[in-house]
Amino acid sequence: MAGLGAAALAPVLPASGRAQGAPSVTLQGKADTIALRDGPPTPVWSLHGPELRFKRGETAEVAFANELPTPAVLNWRGIDGIASAEPLTARPPVAAGAKQTLQLPLRHAGTFLCDFGLLGDGQARPTRSRALVVRENEAVSVDRDEVFLIEDWRVLPDGSAIAPGLEPKDAVPAFTVNGRTSLEISARTNERVRLRFISACQRTVIATKMENYEVRVMAVCGQPAEPFQARSGALVLAPGGRADVFIDVALPAGTSTPILLHDGKEARPVGKIVVSSEPPIRPAPLPPAAPLRSNGLPERIELKGATRVDLALGTPQGDWVAPASFVVTAAPAFRVKTGRTVVLALTNRAAMATVFHLHGHHFRLLDRLDDGWKPYWLDTLAIEPGQTQRIAFLAEHAGRYLIESVATDWAAPRLVRWYAVE
Repeated sequence: MAGLGAAALAPVLPASGRAQGAPSVTLQGKADTIALRDGPPTPVWSLHGPELRFKRGETAEVAFANELPTPAVLNWRGIDGIASAEPLTARPPVAAGAKQTLQLPLRHAGTFLCDFGLLGDGQARPTRSRALVVRENEAVSVDRDEVFLIEDWRVLPDGSAIAPGLEPKDAVPAFTVNGRTSLEISARTNERVRLRFISACQRTVIATKMENYEVRVMAVCGQPAEPFQARSGALVLAPGGRADVFIDVALPAGTSTPILLHDGKEARPVGKIVVSSEPPIRPAPLPPAAPLRSNGLPERIELKGATRVDLALGTPQGDWVAPASFVVTAAPAFRVKTGRTVVLALTNRAAMATVFHLHGHHFRLLDRLDDGWKPYWLDTLAIEPGQTQRIAFLAEHAGRYLIESVATDWAAPRLVRWYAVE
């Protein structure tokens, strides 16, 4: 599971030119509740505000009002090369009762994630995340576009939930999809649905499974991939990971197919796809979809002469610190010149899988002999205990960017470092 830790048609995404103007949204960090079990709802902290859907090429103006009793900072997962939006290195935490505004140029289409849990370890309440969808400017051959955002929780016997970074003791795990314990998606026969799977889990590597459907992966971590079929309809997602899939509904009306989630211990239903009794949307299924258009990441990375860096993960020692203790004067993990290739050897020294997240750039997962790479881009990777994985990226964007590391245990601390592209 740790290897990654998609005839007449009315497109959801119409063709358009490059968008003009700067849409504005306000997000508020506020006290909230969520139903995690029978009984009173559970207190949490949420990001309130409008749906975060934009078009590629727009620059979103995002205001964040922190109405919580503790500092918080927005963490934009998967948005490459916007050094001015980086949490901690460029954007200090927003104090309780304060407000901050930033400009977010959206150069890439894809599925991204906005959360404000970077400082959340050990806090009074766990936090919820928000999906960020940047639509393609060209038409995409789908009828529907649905977000499937998964979050994990640890619920105590009294119904309260504890934040990550704390010992769960007698807490039990719970999962929600789009803020609900189960999500039903209704579709018509011969309809094509785009599902944007997002793991907003805090610590858990998960797998989702849809039987009786060909699950075609179109994008990974927000970047288009060479389309491939998910084996047995299963997707593996590390915390923060995303996968866009297309499914073609070819089952008869009335069919109900569960969407299962496996957390490494047990499988549980978290949703279902129900085939509507309405007439088929078209006489026959659509032909296979063309790949999504590239966001312009390089087709090849030259590994010869790359800057090579060894990073040990899974140990809260040395230069790794908790986000609340991060200072911009700390020494970087590495510095690299703009336009240079970087190869990172990531060794997990923890006794459990550890999740690595790179800010600012997407990377390729290298084969063992550095003689090739997996045919998709990543910004998040889970690494098994004792293993070393090598990744490579082209340092295209000048700035200071975070590196995150966290073991897949609820009580494990989230740790950060930073790197510089000059």
